[in-house]
Amino acid sequence: MRIEIWSDVVCPWCYIGKRRLESALAAFPHRDEVEVVWRSYQLDPSAPTEVTETAREMLARKYGMTAAQAAEAQGRVITLAAEEGMHWRHEESPHANTRDAHRLLHLAADAGVQGELKEALLDAYFTQARNIADHVVLREIATGAGLDAARVDEVLASREYDEAIDADVAQAAAYGSTGVPFFVIDQKYGVSGAQPTELFGQVLERAWSESHPSLEPIGGGGADLCGPDGCAI
Repeated sequence: MRIEIWSDVVCPWCYIGKRRLESALAAFPHRDEVEVVWRSYQLDPSAPTEVTETAREMLARKYGMTAAQAAEAQGRVITLAAEEGMHWRHEESPHANTRDAHRLLHLAADAGVQGELKEALLDAYFTQARNIADHVVLREIATGAGLDAARVDEVLASREYDEAIDADVAQAAAYGSTGVPFFVIDQKYGVSGAQPTELFGQVLERAWSESHPSLEPIGGGGADLCGPDGCAI
């Protein structure tokens, strides 16, 4: 089974959705046969690489909120994250561009450590409030997740994987996605948003059942089902 997930590394609901899916997978009997692929999506492609404000300040500015309203809105999400076992410093997280982080995630996919880098980037942004547009920070996170330092530098100094990011965004649009997180299972089932763990579990079971149908016994069983060429299942 393959699960493709469109998300951004500065999206709080994406991190919460990731945890809820992981909880569902932990209880899924076929979890060892599930492949998770992270797809790129940018909530704000125009976000700066040089930090000028926090995500909270951006939230207030973008939606015309007071500082208190933005703090309350952000606080509700921080509380939900805590219920999933995460303790965030999101009130300090910077408003920063994520394109370079996504390019490194594509590099990590090629190197077989995409899941490790995805978690490390999310943790750096939400738990440590780090600037994940900063190349020094990205290099430290990426090499810590297992990527080769020379390749990281090479990618960050170029526009490598830009086309892969654009292709991911185009595919999300083709699926009809209007936001993230967006989960696609076996290119058949789409789940939008950070749904409850129970719902993820139900979708996993349904997708698995449809792709691995059980064999139905023929007749009522017994010796009459056996012949010279063997026995019917």
